[in-house]
Amino acid sequence: MALAAGVVLAVHWTTFFQAIQSSSVAIGTITFSAFPLFLTFLEPLIFHEPLRPRSLVSALVLLLGVGITVPAFSLENQITLGILWGLVSALAYAVLSLANRYLSRRYQARTVCLYEQATAAVVLLPVLLFTQVQWTARNFAGIAAIGLVCTAIAHSLYVAAQRHVKAQTAGIISGMETVYGILFAFLFLGEVPGP
Repeated sequence: MALAAGVVLAVHWTTFFQAIQSSSVAIGTITFSAFPLFLTFLEPLIFHEPLRPRSLVSALVLLLGVGITVPAFSLENQITLGILWGLVSALAYAVLSLANRYLSRRYQARTVCLYEQATAAVVLLPVLLFTQVQWTARNFAGIAAIGLVCTAIAHSLYVAAQRHVKAQTAGIISGMETVYGILFAFLFLGEVPGP
């Protein structure tokens, strides 16, 4: 199951970065952070738990939040395209969160993450054959920071937390990533989010 989750992680990574490249860091992180919306409906279905009215209200608020970011209902609009990629990323991450909830009760978080991230890396490795990469010190440092700090460490902590809380609860708390992402995009990339 961890290998299948690794394939889902590869889909999540790809669609998340596509959302950012199609639109902006703000749109990519806002739409990705809507993954608890999908968890609201998938978690009770998978784990045979009741759907809580409070969770349903939270999901509707998330949906409204994503809805107000849509500038035009047209695939010609880059922001709309970024939102769609972000929602696919959110769905993939919701599925991954459910797999992690299941796996974290049976295995150590670092073991789960090792299998998932190694599988995702192997799945994505062939992309290097078709992509021109400039291996500068700055690019290498950026990839190392994203890989170690933002992925390996953060993902391991998130999986470990799911041993003790529901996937939706962990998802809502991790939604703060959006705030940090938008702030760092402003500071380091000069991206100023619109209204």
